[in-house]
Amino acid sequence: MTLFRTLFLVLAVSSLSVYSRPTDGHLRNMDSFICAVQQVEDSNPGLCPLALLRALRRTAGHDDPLTIHFLGSSNSLNDTELLETAILNATSFSFFDKAIHHIVTDHGEERGVVLAPDGTTVALAPLLLGIEMGLKAKIEGEPADGIFPLTLGRNLGLSFLSLQDFPPSHRLGPDGCWDSVDQPKVFKLYRIPTLATNAVISGGMDGAILGTNISQLSASEEPPALSQILKGYYSYILQEGQGLDGVSTHISPNRRETSRSILEPLDLHSQVMKTLALVWKVESTEWIAKDTGVGKAVKDGLQAFVYRYWDCPQIIPRCHWGAKPYQREPESLSLPVPFLYIHHTYEPASPCLTFQTCSRNMRSMQRYHQEDRGWIDIGYSFVIGSDGYVYEGRGWKNLGTHTRGHNAIGYGVSIIGNYTAALPTRHSMDLLRHRLVRCAVDGGMLAVNFTIQGHRQVTSTACPGDAFFSEISSWERFRE
Repeated sequence: MTLFRTLFLVLAVSSLSVYSRPTDGHLRNMDSFICAVQQVEDSNPGLCPLALLRALRRTAGHDDPLTIHFLGSSNSLNDTELLETAILNATSFSFFDKAIHHIVTDHGEERGVVLAPDGTTVALAPLLLGIEMGLKAKIEGEPADGIFPLTLGRNLGLSFLSLQDFPPSHRLGPDGCWDSVDQPKVFKLYRIPTLATNAVISGGMDGAILGTNISQLSASEEPPALSQILKGYYSYILQEGQGLDGVSTHISPNRRETSRSILEPLDLHSQVMKTLALVWKVESTEWIAKDTGVGKAVKDGLQAFVYRYWDCPQIIPRCHWGAKPYQREPESLSLPVPFLYIHHTYEPASPCLTFQTCSRNMRSMQRYHQEDRGWIDIGYSFVIGSDGYVYEGRGWKNLGTHTRGHNAIGYGVSIIGNYTAALPTRHSMDLLRHRLVRCAVDGGMLAVNFTIQGHRQVTSTACPGDAFFSEISSWERFRE
């Protein structure tokens, strides 16, 4: 009787809560999601983060057989957890259901994803499953064996198998565009989706990282609230002059490097095959394992995954930084090109540390190149910020306007800032020197025996600045 009365009181009070506003107008960004989580926590002091995550899973309808195998049913709750779930459902069921439940519509809209502060798009379901698995392992003192299967293994394996007739590169992705990065509500994919869209993979990486971090907390450490876990990873502040060089904790711009360091030692092929076998067992579809092509499909798919999501850096697409259309159809490059030309922007002179600032810088440069210079678009092939990301300019396939007389034979890549007297951050230079270059060579866009040159070597300019030019002159593949 006491529990019933309490639930009735909760339902009555909740009708006056902040969640009584219409849910259809909610912005689909990580900040809004964290705010909603924190409001639930604030209205329920002492709420166990594991119970909250189970309630979120129940709300989104994610009690599939594999999830139940590792995490148990979200309906198997004690009286206290039932009360907590009632609070969640009564106040915010509609919001969390729409925010978390992952689906792609017939019109190519991907739902259950949010725009993170760093400009990337993240699926919430694999993110939350990874955190829940880590919390369960930490609290109950059990191995966190379910982190990889729940965050990445299942989606990767099933995607590889469902599209065996397609090239491996088409068994993953795609990315998409938001209707507005300032007021994001609709995310449309570029092409027909796989089961492992870019957002699902990013959310899976983040879930694997955060789940692993939590599972490795010492016995004396209390797990933080869910909102604090998410804030620490997504709502960081980079220090001027240091950027990612000064970061010692795990944050979202480093998801590719961090997830690789955690997952690559596990033998991914073996882990995906084990995950698939478990999926078929718990779903009573073990006859699928008789398909002799499973092993090859997983091997080919993982090779594409490692190249696309670990070897290559994450590139912020034009639609995310607010690019205007080309003023006329761009010419195509003949690939692979033999040269890589290094620039600094000079103006903007200051390194950009956030997605918002870097995007504003990109729009400013595009406006100058189109309106003042009369070019069809921003001149660079790619631009690198100090926020940890590469920004798409003309891209891999299109002829740029970056190095007079040499545009047809090379890519022009610039780092935002004036590097006459100071160097870019080490992370920004590594993105260019190692990650972007490796991606270009392995993808057949840049010749294996390519040459690096500074802008000043082929035209009359001080670019890329004295300090930066001195640095690149020591890089492998640099030629006078």
